[in-house]
Amino acid sequence: MFARSAQRFSDGDRLEIGGWPVRLRVDGRARRVSLRVDRAKSEIVALAPSPRRLNEAVAFAQEKSGWIAKQLAALPERMSLAPGGILRLNDRPYRLEVGPGRARLEEGRIVAPDDANWGMKVIRLAKREALAVLTERTAVHASALGRPMPSVAVADPKARWGSCRPATPRAPAAIRYSWRLILAPAAVADYVAAHECAHLIEANHGPRFWALCEQLAGNPAPHRAWLRAHAAELHAIGA
Repeated sequence: MFARSAQRFSDGDRLEIGGWPVRLRVDGRARRVSLRVDRAKSEIVALAPSPRRLNEAVAFAQEKSGWIAKQLAALPERMSLAPGGILRLNDRPYRLEVGPGRARLEEGRIVAPDDANWGMKVIRLAKREALAVLTERTAVHASALGRPMPSVAVADPKARWGSCRPATPRAPAAIRYSWRLILAPAAVADYVAAHECAHLIEANHGPRFWALCEQLAGNPAPHRAWLRAHAAELHAIGA
C-alpha cells in the first residue's frame, strides 16, 4: 500500500518529481495507477482510475523518480518551427518562410504570414496535407480490400499512429490518424494506412491481419522499426 499524503490533488495538476515535470490525469478506463511518457509535451503523465487515487499516483511517481528521469532525459529537445528552417512533408523538404496571405505550400517552401501564430499556421497546413495524403492512401487500400471508403480524420494522439473503428449496422467505418505521419517517410505513412485498413476486415493482430498488411504494403517490419526509432523526434516538433 502507498502512504497517503494529506495534500489533495486534482485532475490536470502539474508537479515536479526529482526536477522533472509530471502531470496528473484521471482516466476512468484505467484499471490501475500507471505512468506514461507524453513525448509531445516532454512530460510524464501519472494516470489514476479515479480522483480519490491521485495521491496514490503521486506516490507511485515519486517511487519511480529514477525511471522518470531516465525516460525524459532520453527525449530529443523540442524543435520549434521557425522561419529559415526546413520541414519535411511526405518525403519533400520545404523551407519555412514568412510572407503575406494565407499559409500555403509552394514549390519547395511553406509560406505563412508574420504574426504570433506563425508556427501554429504552419502546423495547421501540415495537418491539412496529412489529411489529404492519408485520405488518398486509405481510399487505395480500402478499394484493394473491397471495402467501402471509411471516414478519415487526423488528430494528435500521444501513443498511437492510427486507430480504426470497423463498420457496424449503426455506423460506418472510421479511421483516425496522427497528423505527424506526414513528417515520416511516405512508405511509413502508407504502411500505417494499410495497417488501419486491414482492421476493416480483421479487428485484431492475428496472422490473417498481418497477412493483409503485407498484401497491401509489403513487409511491415522496417516501417514498424522506423516508427519505434523516430517516434520521439516526430513528437518533438511543434509550434
